[in-house]
Amino acid sequence: MEKVKLPIKVDPARCAQSRLVYQGVFAAVLMPRLQDSTQGIHGDIDVSLNFGTDAQGLRVMSGHARSQVSLQCQRCNELFDTTIESEFTYTPLRANAEAPELPEDYDTIEVDEIGEINLAEIIEDELILALPQIPTHENEQCSEGKFDQSFGEIPTAEERPNPFAVLEGLKRK
Repeated sequence: MEKVKLPIKVDPARCAQSRLVYQGVFAAVLMPRLQDSTQGIHGDIDVSLNFGTDAQGLRVMSGHARSQVSLQCQRCNELFDTTIESEFTYTPLRANAEAPELPEDYDTIEVDEIGEINLAEIIEDELILALPQIPTHENEQCSEGKFDQSFGEIPTAEERPNPFAVLEGLKRK
């Protein structure tokens, strides 16, 4: 399959009316903040986007982004390669517009004065949020993993009686 470069800016309202589906790539040079947050991006960023309208009549952009990056292990300070992925769903709104009641997994994105959104920035933000807070190798691959400090098993907390069980009994009388 041929890798297609995606447009940097799109009008989400027009895309939703046309029910456009994009599958392609963004060049790593379009993601300077992601580059600064990692030790390097390997290759292009794979992106798939679907535009449409949901059951509430909201215009929706949902998608998936994936990238290969190098991170520095926080235990042994060596570099390792990993894949970061993000799935997202946005509904576009104009500046100062009141957000309607949105489903829990929707985020809002503000369109510019022309009514467009910058896809490259949105994808970059999503991938930065998908980075691990403390990047580390797996224990087996890390030179410092053999010094993992967990010994034995942590006992589970005993089941305590519900302090409101007496009130529940009184309520039934």
